[in-house]
Amino acid sequence: MNHEFNRHKPIYKQIMEHICQDIVRGTYEHGDKLPSVRDFAVQVGVNANTIQRVYQELERDGIVESKRGQGTFITENEERINVLKEEMKKEIVQRFITDMMKMGFTYHEMMTTIEEEAKNDDSS
Repeated sequence: MNHEFNRHKPIYKQIMEHICQDIVRGTYEHGDKLPSVRDFAVQVGVNANTIQRVYQELERDGIVESKRGQGTFITENEERINVLKEEMKKEIVQRFITDMMKMGFTYHEMMTTIEEEAKNDDSS
């Protein structure tokens, strides 16, 4: 995990986003065990309390499950993971649209560029 954090956003939220991206990407799969709080804190270079908060927030959101004495695991609820994927996709697209509109691009210009770039990616 990248140890450089954006100073404008809480570190725990950045770590949560990274874990969620890893889940969507398939780095973590349903039922996978996450590192212990201490191990993950050392790995990321933050206080263990920060990772404890990350795990608590992810559990509150239904993304992970804590099993007493065993650790923290990615949920096996496939529907919840699919909802997470949709939420992340929409957030990224909305941010893209907002940024492009702020720069003055029209919807048509955005769609044309997306279609052109998708064609270029398909041919590689």
